[in-house]
Amino acid sequence: MKTRLSAVSIVLLCLAGPAMAQQFVYPAKGQSAEQQKKDEAECYTWAVGQTGFDPAKPQQAAAPAPAPAPAPAPKGGRVRGAAAAATVAAVTDHDTGDAAVAGAVAGGAAQRGQKRQQAAAQQQQAAAQQQAAQQQASSQNSAFNKARAACLEGRGYTIK
Repeated sequence: MKTRLSAVSIVLLCLAGPAMAQQFVYPAKGQSAEQQKKDEAECYTWAVGQTGFDPAKPQQAAAPAPAPAPAPAPKGGRVRGAAAAATVAAVTDHDTGDAAVAGAVAGGAAQRGQKRQQAAAQQQQAAAQQQAAQQQASSQNSAFNKARAACLEGRGYTIK
């Protein structure tokens, strides 16, 4: 039983190392190394139960909310631009062919600008979601560390 408990505590401590990297445990009441390992493993389990967070288990990243479907880009931006320019040219007695080409170029540029704006908005939304997930993980980790420290302090250890 002791061998099993020690093996479990070593595995837990190795896996949880990054989560507890900032905490140092000192046996203030002369506890043996074996007793300390046992206490740390039990307090780890207790902290997981209290917080619902286990730093040894990778958090399943919440699937990002699907980005809102981009507003459909106006179809035929070039065609509309060309038609509008040709109409203006016809009314003003200018060359409708040259005006249509210029309108098509302007219509295509407007479409590309809208697509860039939509892509930038989606990137900002994804960055905000990632930041929120990181803050939540940090908060959960902090709560876990506080619970673990409280348990260990109750067993006579100093935590720094």
